Amino acid sequence: MKTTFNYLSILFLCTLLGACAPKEDAAELYQQESPLQADMTMPDDFSESGDPIKIELTQDGKTVDDADFVHVEIWKGDGSFHDGMEEAENAGDGIYTFNKNLTEDGLYYIKVHAGNNGSTIMPTLPFAVGELSKADVEALNDHAPAESGDHSQHH
Repeated sequence: MKTTFNYLSILFLCTLLGACAPKEDAAELYQQESPLQADMTMPDDFSESGDPIKIELTQDGKTVDDADFVHVEIWKGDGSFHDGMEEAENAGDGIYTFNKNLTEDGLYYIKVHAGNNGSTIMPTLPFAVGELSKADVEALNDHAPAESGDHSQHH
């Protein structure tokens, strides 16, 4: 009787554990991520008559023609200028444009705040207007990745 009970217990546990096996399509039951991507094109001239900053948004390999929001923030590297977020204009075909009159030479940064279908991105890109000062070049080089394979730098 004791042996029969042991065999039945083992059979029950094997059945129970077999029922706990994951489904083959379990990954499809979860929300699939589709990250938003932005490609920024900076104009050669930032005067009032110059070309606009262009931001091309894609998601799942397709252009995003009607993003939930696209805002642009620009500031100067030395802290002397900071322009709060402003909405970019939808130019169609996944292109969003933004005009800014920047007349003072120096290192600037642009940050795009964009969102679509639950995906939000905020890429930041440095860019130069006119001639860069030595301090601007050094600041830009400080953010560049090290070219050597030695990561044991001490500060």
